[in-house]
Amino acid sequence: MSSVLTADVLVVGGGTGGTAAAIQAARCGAKTILVSEFPWLGGMLTSAGVSAPDGNELAAFGTGLWGAFLQELHQRHGEGLDWGWVSFFTYDPRIGAEIFADWVKCLPNLRWISGQKVQGVLREGDRIVGVQFPDFMVSATVSLDATELGDLLAVGEVPHRWGWEFQAEFGEPSAPIAPNDLTQTYPIQAPTWVVMMQDFGEGAVAPEIPAPPIHDPDRFTGAWDNYTSEDFLNYGRLPGGLLMINWPIRGNDYGFKVDRLIGSEASQTEFLQESLWHSQSFARYIQTQLGRRYGLAENIFPTSDTKNPQNSSLLFPSPQGEDSLLFHSPLGGGRGGLTGEGLTVGARGGLTSAFALHPYYRESRRLLGVKTIREQDILPVVGGRVAKLPINAEGICETIAIGNYANDHHYPSGDIPLQPKSIRWGGRWTGTPFTIPYSVLIPANTDGLLVCEKNISVSHIANGATRLQPTVMNIGQAAGMAAALCVRRGCQPRDLPVRVLQEALLQDVEARAAVIPLFNLTPSRSDWLYWQRYYLDRPSSYPASGNCPLSVDKPIADSRNTQSPWNGIFHRRGEQDYALTLTDAPSHGDRIWKLVTLDPEIDEFLHSCETQKLLKVWGRLNLAGLWLLVEAVELPKSGFLHKS
Repeated sequence: MSSVLTADVLVVGGGTGGTAAAIQAARCGAKTILVSEFPWLGGMLTSAGVSAPDGNELAAFGTGLWGAFLQELHQRHGEGLDWGWVSFFTYDPRIGAEIFADWVKCLPNLRWISGQKVQGVLREGDRIVGVQFPDFMVSATVSLDATELGDLLAVGEVPHRWGWEFQAEFGEPSAPIAPNDLTQTYPIQAPTWVVMMQDFGEGAVAPEIPAPPIHDPDRFTGAWDNYTSEDFLNYGRLPGGLLMINWPIRGNDYGFKVDRLIGSEASQTEFLQESLWHSQSFARYIQTQLGRRYGLAENIFPTSDTKNPQNSSLLFPSPQGEDSLLFHSPLGGGRGGLTGEGLTVGARGGLTSAFALHPYYRESRRLLGVKTIREQDILPVVGGRVAKLPINAEGICETIAIGNYANDHHYPSGDIPLQPKSIRWGGRWTGTPFTIPYSVLIPANTDGLLVCEKNISVSHIANGATRLQPTVMNIGQAAGMAAALCVRRGCQPRDLPVRVLQEALLQDVEARAAVIPLFNLTPSRSDWLYWQRYYLDRPSSYPASGNCPLSVDKPIADSRNTQSPWNGIFHRRGEQDYALTLTDAPSHGDRIWKLVTLDPEIDEFLHSCETQKLLKVWGRLNLAGLWLLVEAVELPKSGFLHKS
């Protein structure tokens, strides 16, 4: 008979949402157990290899655990995060994993057990009171499903969705009217098995990447036709010459018979094997086309037979008290080996540390919750730049997390036209912000359970925006806070007053989190809490512009001491399209650099700055995106200094 562990809060799954939930619950004093399948915490941000996150990049949205994670990345990456053009934050996934592991180690009331998958649940009526794993059972007051594919929902027979909804169900403008080839071929968005390649430098000859058993290079023909090869490689360039390969155009997205992910264990393994080989094949294609200076990176993801001293902080006690990386899954980052020609199930070691521990899942089983997020809930209001706030039948604003990414769907063949939800801001495109209501984390009829990954109650269409890493991290923080509050108050998640949860998030001592998206309200402002509360209590007053009236100056730090100065001629090339011709940077000649910013005051300044003006700015160059990220500006003749 397996042992029984007890906890106030059990988090099943150590992905982006689950890690945030466990940390937040434990910080709130709850006795917390976190059970993960993989030896790294962080999911999409680390173990899935997507160390170039999307969304919530603006300064006003960098709050909560997401903001704390960004601050840690900046502190630990002395060389900066300005390497690729797909994201403002590109980093080594090993550093991300260390951050989460260090946070967990600081919490004596949080126990992390890796190498375990959910097998069953224990119920008392309509309430889940325990979860069974291969080696033990956990009895908990509140359990959270934070698995990559909503496994606890399936095992616990909690009602959930998988696949598309058509227009008749939710009235979503972008939803298909009826089934078609796309919906039948790809019931969900395609996952991607990320592979880390390395630019070994001019003249280097990297080991040849062998062809897998299933290898059809013609599938990748034209992958970067609309880009230069340099642009293609710089898409996910990371520090140290690493290249994150997560390419959507005739690249390593893989969705053939993707329904196998929720079939038998054998069919799931079959899909995963094919997906892994597909990425191996794409990596070989890249090397074949672009040269042997590019090869598989080494010692990135942990292997089942290797303990990397750099990852020593990731070792945690198993239930048996052994300090070891419990990692029994059959596939992925070091779990398959280059046996013969292909990465195969069960083999070990070698070059497989270049492959992520598991695929980057963009969609999973999705809860049937008290409420469901539809496409209409994430689109900007007519004439505005923000989505409406979620207000329940009692007139209460339910928001507990913020997102702002565009609605992004991935299908290897075919596409679907989506309603636009992007705007020009800070000299570039960004997504219009939306919010996550608390009720989409709560099952319609099951107690003792919350969800906090891509498995929230959301439509297939809207999932394209809610699935992104920062949003899921925000959801996880809110779910962990809610679970701890339920334990403290002795109530079920559905009975927790949302205003209590919101206030706890806004006033969290270590990582206070915004719940109302306001472009011009950065967390360092002294009136930040006032305006967050103001619109929670008066949601009908929420401005369609996404800007609140500011009456108090925010305390500001002088970026001139930490960033490089650049002098040049300012050019206004169009609406929210700015550039600077450098006049005193010989190493960069007279190159024209695109000016972008994440700070609302800099955005306002650039929007009103006269073209052809001599301008001095402080910021960071991004050689991949050919932009200069501005953090402070000065007009030399007027002496006006604007700092962020």
